[in-house]
Amino acid sequence: MVLTPHEFSSRFWTVIAATFLGFLGIGTVMPGLAPHVRHDLGGSDRTVGFVIGIFSIVALASRFLSGPLADRKGRKITFLLGLGCCSVAGLAYLLPLGIGSAYLGRILQGFGEACLYTGAATWVVELGGLSRSGQSLGYLSGGIWGGISAGPIVGHWLGSFTNAALFQCLSALVAFLVLSLVDEQYNPHEHHRSADWKPPGFWHAGLSVGFVNVHYPVVAGFLILHLASYGNSGPAAFSAYAAVILTSRLFLGGLPDRLPPRALYFGGLGCMATGLVLLAIGPPPVVAVFAAGLLGFGFSFPWSCVATTILKRTPPGDRGSVIGGLSAFYDAFVGGGSFAAGFLSHRYGYPSAFVMGAGCLIFSAVIANALFTEDVAVVEAGQTPRPVPMPEG
Repeated sequence: MVLTPHEFSSRFWTVIAATFLGFLGIGTVMPGLAPHVRHDLGGSDRTVGFVIGIFSIVALASRFLSGPLADRKGRKITFLLGLGCCSVAGLAYLLPLGIGSAYLGRILQGFGEACLYTGAATWVVELGGLSRSGQSLGYLSGGIWGGISAGPIVGHWLGSFTNAALFQCLSALVAFLVLSLVDEQYNPHEHHRSADWKPPGFWHAGLSVGFVNVHYPVVAGFLILHLASYGNSGPAAFSAYAAVILTSRLFLGGLPDRLPPRALYFGGLGCMATGLVLLAIGPPPVVAVFAAGLLGFGFSFPWSCVATTILKRTPPGDRGSVIGGLSAFYDAFVGGGSFAAGFLSHRYGYPSAFVMGAGCLIFSAVIANALFTEDVAVVEAGQTPRPVPMPEG
C-alpha cells in the first residue's frame, strides 16, 4: 500500500524536516570550505584534499558504531547525537586552531552525518511501515538532497565561511530541539540485536549499492571539467542531474513498494549506463543535459530497491546495523571511486572516468541479480522472506 503525503504521521514529517535541516547545514559550509582552508588558514592544495577527504574516512568508520547504537539505544538518540555533533562542528570551524580547526570540524561532521543518517533512515522506515519502506526512504532522500542542494545557495548568500559555519551550528541546533519533542515508540530491550546481524543477501546488497555509487565522484568531480570543451554545459548538466534525483525520490519514491524491485533496479541501471556513455562521448549541450538528467533518474531507484528488499529480511533489532553497514559500502566505494577517477582522468582523459562508472554498473547488475533471485526463489516456494513484525508508527 502506498500512502499520499498527508497520510503519513506528523512524527514522520518532523523526522524528514530535521534531516533536511541537518543536511542544509552540511551543504552550507561546503562551497566555502576549500577557499577557507587555502586562503584564510594558509593550507596547501594537498591540505585541502586531506581536510575534505577525512570526512569520508570518519563517516565510514562511524557507520559501524552508529548502527549498533541505533539498535541498542534507539533511533532517536542516534539521530540527536548526529545533529549535536553537526552543530558542534559548526563551532569547531571557528576555533583559533589554524588548520586543526578545519580537521576537527570535518571529523565531528563525519561522525555526525553517520549517526544522523542511520538514525533517520531506520526511524522513517518504521514510522512509515515496512510495506512502504521505499516510499519512506524516497521522502528521506528528498530531504537529504533538498538540504544539500539548497545549502550552497544559502552559503553563497551568507557571504563568508564564518557565517556559513554559524548557520550550520544553528540549523542543526534547531533540528535537535524540534526532534527532541518527537516521541519514539521503540524499546531497544524488546528488539535484541542478534550476534549475526547480517540478513541473507547483505553482502550482495552492499556490494551492489557500492558499485552503483562509483559514478558519483565522477560526476561531482569531473562532469564540469569534462564538458568544458563541449559547449561548457557542465553546470547545467549537473543541475539537471541533482534536480531529477530530488524530484524522482520525492514523487516516485514509492515505486519499489508497488513494482517488482528487481525490474525497477535493472531499469535504473539501464538509464544510468545510457547517461554515462552519452556523457563520455562529449555530447553537445542539449544532449549532455538530457544525459545527466537520465543518469539522475536512473540513480533514483537502486538504493531504495536494495534497501526495501534487504530490510524485509531484517529483524527490528538489527535494522540500524544493516542501514549503517549498507551506508559503509557507499562511503568505501565513493572514496575508492574518487581515487580511481582521478588516476584514470590524469592518465587517459576525462571520458575514461565515465566509462569506468558505466563499467561498474555491470558488476552491480551481476551481484544484484543474486540478491533479487533469492527473493524470487522464496516467493515461488510459497514462503515469506523471514517474517518480521513492525510497529506502524
